[in-house]
Amino acid sequence: MPKRTHLTTLWRTLATAAVAALLAVFLAPPAAQAAPRESTPVYSYEHAIRESVWVDTGLDADGDGRTDRVAADIVRPSEPAAQGRRIPVIMDASPYYSCCGRGNENQVKTYDASGHVVQMPLFYDNYFVPRGYAFVGVDLAGTNRSDGCVDVGGRSDVQSAKAVIDWLNGRAKGYTTRTGTTPARATWTNGRTGMIGKSWDGTIANGVAATGVRGLKTIVPISAISSWYDYYFAQGAPLYDSGPDWLSQYVDSPAALAKCAAVQKRLVDGAPRTGDWTPLWTERDYVKDASKVRASVFLVHGMQDLNVRTKNFGQWWSALARNGVHRKIWLSQTGHVDPFDFRRAAWVDTLHRWFDHELLGYDNGIDREPMADIERHPDQWTTSALWPPRTTAATTLRPAQGARAGVGTLGLHRGTGTETFTDDPGLSETDWAAHADEPTAGKAGFLTPPLSRDLRVSGSSTVTVTVTPTTATAHLSAVLVDLGPDTIRDYGDDGEGITTLTDRTCWGASTSGDSACFRTTAATRADVTATVFSRGWADLGHYASLRKDVPLTPGRAYPITLDLAATDHVVPKGHRLALIVAGTDKDLIDPASTTPTLTVDLSRTAARLPLVGGATAFNRALTATPTPTPTAPTAATVRAPAATAHRIPGDTH
Repeated sequence: MPKRTHLTTLWRTLATAAVAALLAVFLAPPAAQAAPRESTPVYSYEHAIRESVWVDTGLDADGDGRTDRVAADIVRPSEPAAQGRRIPVIMDASPYYSCCGRGNENQVKTYDASGHVVQMPLFYDNYFVPRGYAFVGVDLAGTNRSDGCVDVGGRSDVQSAKAVIDWLNGRAKGYTTRTGTTPARATWTNGRTGMIGKSWDGTIANGVAATGVRGLKTIVPISAISSWYDYYFAQGAPLYDSGPDWLSQYVDSPAALAKCAAVQKRLVDGAPRTGDWTPLWTERDYVKDASKVRASVFLVHGMQDLNVRTKNFGQWWSALARNGVHRKIWLSQTGHVDPFDFRRAAWVDTLHRWFDHELLGYDNGIDREPMADIERHPDQWTTSALWPPRTTAATTLRPAQGARAGVGTLGLHRGTGTETFTDDPGLSETDWAAHADEPTAGKAGFLTPPLSRDLRVSGSSTVTVTVTPTTATAHLSAVLVDLGPDTIRDYGDDGEGITTLTDRTCWGASTSGDSACFRTTAATRADVTATVFSRGWADLGHYASLRKDVPLTPGRAYPITLDLAATDHVVPKGHRLALIVAGTDKDLIDPASTTPTLTVDLSRTAARLPLVGGATAFNRALTATPTPTPTAPTAATVRAPAATAHRIPGDTH
């Protein structure tokens, strides 16, 4: 009897525990259940809601007496709204949806008879809408179906996208038609928005983030501008033979062209070809407002981008870092190329996890992964926990005279004497690099011995020179060169480092009018013996200030500091690091009105490089110098970059 009672009690105890466990599973609140780590394609893309809304910007840029409305085309899954659930938004605001197209295949928006979008360019809607996101494609003011005028990064451009974020968060008015009065409300969204885009599109993302608008949670700027002055000029030296007025005309809709003469005139008057900094450039400088940024930033740039040059990402990244913005970065060996076309599978996966984390709040670990992915060789990537690495230190390297005139040394000790060269506008940086270790009349070169260890340059450099010109105008260039054999992406090729193939891969769901399948690409490689990996330019007449160009006095010495483009490059053991100072960099800056001879005072010339490990690393790399790595019989670089006249910050291949 006592034994039976014990067994009965034990059974009842176990049964009670089992029931309690089951009830805990079924009755537990959602917060106690396992949190999702990845959005999955559970919604229908074919039956997604497609609609258009015209959002009031509050501006009247075209001067027609009514405030401008910008068109926002929306693709969103139908199921969440039916379930009473609000969803986040991915947005790409662009001037290119009708005039020029987006992506490697230059896709434009297409519409059905009702005016609803059928094809939305790129893969974002195909991939993310089935995963519970809405995608919004905004026509910048003055383009496609929007009112207003394109003002090339100014108030109208930025307000075009900001107004839509305000509308998504209930702070701005939207309408179902361009001119009607029927209101449209974004009751289907929680207002959490992530902006993405390449070039001009990514530039707008930077500009909107710099307003501090609430509701913008993250931006993904790809090859984007952070200051429009630095798109058109390098410290006073013109980078293109045209200004923002030409670019505005290029993308303006026919209706805008008929109304926007006043805006065009302001662009001409405010951006003189002298290279002077004016209030127009202050308005279009987003770096100064980095302290207002609330959004996280996932930045992507090609380190050989000679369209939107990498000074733009370097200064933006540094400003964001100073203000504690959560950041991630990818740096490729390409030129002006989207990561979808140089690292497709990894890009889609990483972008997916980034948006899931930033917009859905999923704890998927992406915030604990290395901050930087860097391409060292074609399709070969490394990571850095922080970027630049914590041990990076600005290190002053000094040029000195060598055994031959025109070919000096580069080290830690101050040099003496002078070097002289004559500006030759017919020569480019690739010409200089190919003859870096030879005396030539058009440059002054300074080289280290072959390195005994790898030397990593990570971040933005400067070169301070003191030069004496023989004429009243002069342009200067300074480039850093890795001298030694390597295989790199051929950024000077038409594809800027990629070749587009004929087969396709699919990323998301398709409809008959919008395919998720895109042509694949492969790296275009070049075998070289010299690689220019950072460069900077300046007009010597702006030595004292960017505000005003002044004529030079021949025979007088002028000091000026050139800002070199941000990069992350390893000069391998056995290679040499070279600094070249020259005049006009053919096709990358316009020549001055004269062709001076310039004399460089070596005692007052220095380069400050962000070296991982600082001066100690440089010293170690010059210790026990090895025999030089064999090089090809003939010096080889990528071919000179294509002429940049009328280049646009968009898709160029």
